[in-house]
Amino acid sequence: MRIAVVDYGMGNLRSVSKALERVAPRDQVLVTSDPEAILAAERVVVPGQGAMPDCMRQLAASGAREAVIEATRAKPFLGICIGLQMLFERGEEGDAAGLALLPGGVPRFQVSGLKIPHMGWNEVFQERAHLLWRGIEERSRFYFVHSYYPQPAQGALTAATCDYGGRFTCAVARDNIFAVQFHPEKSQNSGLRLLSNFVQWRP
Repeated sequence: MRIAVVDYGMGNLRSVSKALERVAPRDQVLVTSDPEAILAAERVVVPGQGAMPDCMRQLAASGAREAVIEATRAKPFLGICIGLQMLFERGEEGDAAGLALLPGGVPRFQVSGLKIPHMGWNEVFQERAHLLWRGIEERSRFYFVHSYYPQPAQGALTAATCDYGGRFTCAVARDNIFAVQFHPEKSQNSGLRLLSNFVQWRP
């Protein structure tokens, strides 16, 4: 099986690909910006760190934008950090347009007395059952680093929340799409289990 990790010029690709290789040693993990390779893969992962306007611009410049959109329609798809945020309609950072695949926006944290970005280990509350939570205990801790967060327009999209000055959505799910604000590749056993579940997922 081929797993495409989409390379659109943003960071964190190596740690994501290495984590996938660890949980799927018999599969081919390909870091690529080639639209044909993305479309040919059985599973697609879009990670990313940085500013959403830069990420959207780089995704278009890489030639991978349309292939990523197509992947969200038909393949098991995992978005991580910016790979989650870009699925929504618009982000407050730079007033950037997203891919508009999910309804909602990406506002900046407005929390009093807490540092921004939200950085470090936090509990994740599983808001509904999903196969990607299999074997992961409720309120397991995952690693976060972000200043913006997803705000779905439909509550049914929320798969998990986190508390940082108030509850916010930190994972969304719909059909073959699962996306998280935290970094599973940096979240030790729970993160590796989520990636392993993704590799085995048959939506």
